[in-house]
Amino acid sequence: MALSKIDVANMVTGATPVANGGTALTSGFVNGSDPRPLSKPLIMNGNMAVAQRGTSFADVGDGVYTLDRFETQKNNDGAVTVTQEALTSGNAYNAGFRTALKCDVTTADGTLATTQRFQIQQIIEAQNLQSLKFGTANAEKLTLAFWVKATKTGTHIVRLFLYDDDRSVSASYTVSSSNTWEHKVLNFPADTTGVIDNDNGAGMQVNWFMGAGASFQSGTLATTWGTNTTANDAVGQVNGLDSTSNNFHLTGVQLEVGEYTSSTLPPFQHESYGDNLVRCQRYYYKIGPMVDGEYFGDGNIDGSNDAQILVPFAVTMRTNPTAIETSGTGSHYTIRLTQDNDCDAVPVFSNTGIESAMVIFKKSSHGLTNGAAALGRSNNDAAYLAWSAEL
Repeated sequence: MALSKIDVANMVTGATPVANGGTALTSGFVNGSDPRPLSKPLIMNGNMAVAQRGTSFADVGDGVYTLDRFETQKNNDGAVTVTQEALTSGNAYNAGFRTALKCDVTTADGTLATTQRFQIQQIIEAQNLQSLKFGTANAEKLTLAFWVKATKTGTHIVRLFLYDDDRSVSASYTVSSSNTWEHKVLNFPADTTGVIDNDNGAGMQVNWFMGAGASFQSGTLATTWGTNTTANDAVGQVNGLDSTSNNFHLTGVQLEVGEYTSSTLPPFQHESYGDNLVRCQRYYYKIGPMVDGEYFGDGNIDGSNDAQILVPFAVTMRTNPTAIETSGTGSHYTIRLTQDNDCDAVPVFSNTGIESAMVIFKKSSHGLTNGAAALGRSNNDAAYLAWSAEL
């Protein structure tokens, strides 16, 4: 009998039999036994492998994206550096993970003011969450699993938040051993009331607190879904920002539809790097840094100075990108006709959509013929173009 694609995949990855409807399987996946046989992970880049923006972010601020799809929320007097960490040993490494997101406290905040906090979060696109069936009697429970290593032991909080209905729920977990990789499995109830719109907007926020002031801890931890009350968000959260010796590491993040335990949890869905990257590019697309002389796209001279260059995107972006990013130096870019004409300002975008962007390569004076064909090219190994359509 021919093997299915799932059978072959499990032979290659050594997948462990998982639960289906809460019942442990006694053999490998067979037809229908994998609860997500054709689905993609709800959490993107959960193994922290894709880092288009870079691998180190010093003193991160509020609303800063670091490793792809992961954002910081920061309001405190301390400072945290976020890096992509290469793993070479430890429990998470032994479980198949080679990279992690690391938060390193570089300036301590020993006493958090009332409204101060620091957290790592990922926002999931609403239309990717319709299988949860929230707002119906058939709403599904959720299981969040991840590997964590923290210097600060004790109670830590994860919170889920629904954008469309302003509802939230939180769960606590305990870091038992300092600076040791531990695997956590958290269960969240179904929400038969809250609705997630079927669109390309923000659906659910998943955030890991590292520290939270009294405004987030003065109530009772919200372990059931309800209208968001800040005082109930992070009750019991330790202050992981109180020493420059403190670190917080995260990898192997998976969000599963259904209720699982550590023994019945489906295995982490390891995607190829290419598949992982393509999914992330829907939200942030970067070309480069380019090797000196590589091409961004082609177009023509617009008037007697600038060149309008069409740059196609590798994937359809979530929405029209809001901004263009460059290396910040005009001479890193050049307009190529029969010879290079180095730009004297960084490129700007003229028109942009979800499939492509028109980029204006700037040259104050070069006397080239209006309408002549032109290429937009890098003139430095640091040259890049990037667009953001983050949630």
